[in-house]
Amino acid sequence: MRDIPSNILKQFSDVLKTRSVPSSLHSFYLKWLCYYLDYCSKYGIPNSSSKSLTQFLQKLRDKKQTEAQQKQAGHAVSLYLDLEKTLKKPASAALSATTGKVEQAAISYRPEVLRVQPQVPTSMTRHASGPIRAQWEQAISEMTTVIKTKHYSVKTLRSYGHWVWKFQTFRKTVAPASLGTEDVKAFLSWLAVSCKVSASSQNQAFNAILFFFRHVLNKDFGEIRDVVRAKRRTYIPVVLSRGEVATVIGHLYPSYSLVVKTLYGCGLRLFECIKLRVHNFNFDSGVLTIHDGKGQKDRTVPLPQAIMPELLAQLEWLKELHDRDLAAGYTGVFLDHLLEKKYKNAPKEFTWQWFFPQKTLTRVEGTNEKRRYHLHESHVQKAIRAAVFKAKLTKRVSSHTFRHSFATHLLQANYDIRTIQTLLGHSDVRTTMIYTHCIPSRTVKEAKSPLDF
Repeated sequence: MRDIPSNILKQFSDVLKTRSVPSSLHSFYLKWLCYYLDYCSKYGIPNSSSKSLTQFLQKLRDKKQTEAQQKQAGHAVSLYLDLEKTLKKPASAALSATTGKVEQAAISYRPEVLRVQPQVPTSMTRHASGPIRAQWEQAISEMTTVIKTKHYSVKTLRSYGHWVWKFQTFRKTVAPASLGTEDVKAFLSWLAVSCKVSASSQNQAFNAILFFFRHVLNKDFGEIRDVVRAKRRTYIPVVLSRGEVATVIGHLYPSYSLVVKTLYGCGLRLFECIKLRVHNFNFDSGVLTIHDGKGQKDRTVPLPQAIMPELLAQLEWLKELHDRDLAAGYTGVFLDHLLEKKYKNAPKEFTWQWFFPQKTLTRVEGTNEKRRYHLHESHVQKAIRAAVFKAKLTKRVSSHTFRHSFATHLLQANYDIRTIQTLLGHSDVRTTMIYTHCIPSRTVKEAKSPLDF
């Protein structure tokens, strides 16, 4: 992460002392200031604007930060904004002086992980003027409303918002209504040439801007030609052998081993697995129903008989946990969309409880209610990384690797490609065909290297 400029760091530290902030919290306040400055830099937001604090806190809420963390972050940024008003030299100028060596990358804040993304060149980071900025904020607000109306996923909302803000930063002096085909072509070419993004990232940016033009600006930017496209490469997924799968699972704690067994045994995506509820399981028929998978699609997969005793034991433990929660004044689980208004008693009903619940209850801001959330993605990912490290595997393994292994092992067992497509929930069989690259050729005469002749 980019360091705080030395002059700001010294004066901000003095403010923490004069405002009687406990010394044990100084490191946390500095951390929130780093995240805030990075957030403003990434989205092209003036870090002296009062609106930036509101947007930053909304970002923390979207990232499921606790109420205490949001209050601490808000206090830290408020102190910084008060300090910035007294500085003769704006903090943004001091910050830009430190970015000469990192013009090609900006740090994007996430509570779980910090990752590097392409950065707009320094010459393009000047913010838009007030009226134009207000028009962009209004347009993106309208896009957020449209996406929510169409019931797109939160991830789609986040990624589309990111690319449209990136587009605004690239065309900082152009109002949204004045954008045209040439602006889009220049932006897509800049992503491929200057930022060297992958083909999938460039396509995602294209789809985001296309959505923005059609549903917010109510116009089409026409046919896009002569655009430098990022080179698309053939992706061959990482696949574990059955022995490697067993080794990784053997190094997992029991609370996570069943999650990974379900990922591998049913071929689920991670978010599909952790969002399972009790009513998704039909133990009598041995069927698992996945609701609202990728693309808001439903599908069914067979439950692995090998882990059926563990699944039933998990169910019994959930019954006990549910009874304890109700006795402790539990308000219920979080429900998607408006289900809670439609079924008012559903949050407390056992069938709606998470199958893989979070260990602790979450206190809802404002209402002070105690609710249960499902196991967080980052917890599962960290557990898998630790298990892979202990197993000393030579492959790069993530939670999605178990889904790849599920499909490949079915293909090796001579399952029909269409059957595998249905179990994975792929819309196009060509997506499923990538797993044919993961198994050796089974022709009449097996392919060999000339060195083995």
